[in-house]
Amino acid sequence: MDTPGDYEFAPLRIPPGTSRSAAATMLSLQADVGGWELARLQLHADGTRKVILRRRARLSYLPKPVV
Repeated sequence: MDTPGDYEFAPLRIPPGTSRSAAATMLSLQADVGGWELARLQLHADGTRKVILRRRARLSYLPKPVV
């Protein structure tokens, strides 16, 4: 089983008004380019999405998420 120390995490905030398809495209690009995967997604009442991405710590030479 993986422990939290095996991963690095990157918190992102997607502003309200961003369409679901635009947010999905942005996250899939981060996954393809940086090796990130979705760890957690929270949708707030005001429409803001709080996203936590994670990737294996050994991939730290890859770029951080760009939003």
